[in-house]
Amino acid sequence: MGTPAFAAEVLRAIAEKPGVELVGAVTRPDKPKGRGMKLLMSPVKEYALARSIPVFQPKTLKNGAFDQELAALEPELIVVAAYGNILPHEVLVFPKYGCVNAHGSLLPKYRGASPIQRAILDGERETGITAMFMDDGLDTGDVIKTYPCPIEDGDDCGSLTEKLAVIAGKAMCETIDTLLDGTVTRTPQPEEGASYAAKIGKEDEALDFSRDAESLRNQIRALSPAPLASTTTPDGRGLKIAQAALGGDCPDTEPGLVTEVGSKGEGYVRVACGKGSLLITKLVPEGKKCMSAGDFVRGRKIAAGDLLGRQPERL
Repeated sequence: MGTPAFAAEVLRAIAEKPGVELVGAVTRPDKPKGRGMKLLMSPVKEYALARSIPVFQPKTLKNGAFDQELAALEPELIVVAAYGNILPHEVLVFPKYGCVNAHGSLLPKYRGASPIQRAILDGERETGITAMFMDDGLDTGDVIKTYPCPIEDGDDCGSLTEKLAVIAGKAMCETIDTLLDGTVTRTPQPEEGASYAAKIGKEDEALDFSRDAESLRNQIRALSPAPLASTTTPDGRGLKIAQAALGGDCPDTEPGLVTEVGSKGEGYVRVACGKGSLLITKLVPEGKKCMSAGDFVRGRKIAAGDLLGRQPERL
């Protein structure tokens, strides 16, 4: 059971594991996207259909909505990775070996919907995958094994998710082995050190340049490649920031002020922060595609002396 590319990588690893019979892939319903609102398949559905794995897309699993299909499939184990729907008790207890999950953090830290983004937002230097048994709580089940992964300085949510997806596939394959040979272990999670990773919302996107540059860069990394951190240009138009580096000290300068621009090559836009500065290198102007800061500067869309973030209500 899974939906995004992270889950598709877990599905791939299991599908290629000798001795495993996949009886089905359960994923979220197709979603309309873009100007034409064309229905798009999830990465899990795309992978499953390409390999003739039966696909199921229930709107919900609650109130017995999936009971008939579950009874017909008779799975011995359900593997879950970023599915996006709550599994009711009757689903959790149906398989012989239960339901196991590849969660994108080192539990009990960052339980919840956005563990990868929140870890980067908080400036963590390490995260990982937790292989766990699922219970009725939110990521509160017994831990099977943890798989640490460093968060590199150059990582954004996209690159870190790709790394963790590969680890998650390995973790679920190892979990299957230990379940079959009877060596699986389960350790109850301590409540000490537990935290909740709330779903990313609009309030997480707006850049407040009165904050320090490092925390703002973490925000940009955490929200890239989507939904991206946001600010506004002096004329009030939206501006999303896809990539930035630390730009050094910028004393006694109003936060949000563009102090310098570079037009050569990829270019940059230096913006003063409450502490330090940011070198913006990739951005998405309102109504445009992602471009380099150099292209933005060469198009004379921004210049030293401009003030960003004046009209947050337009975000």
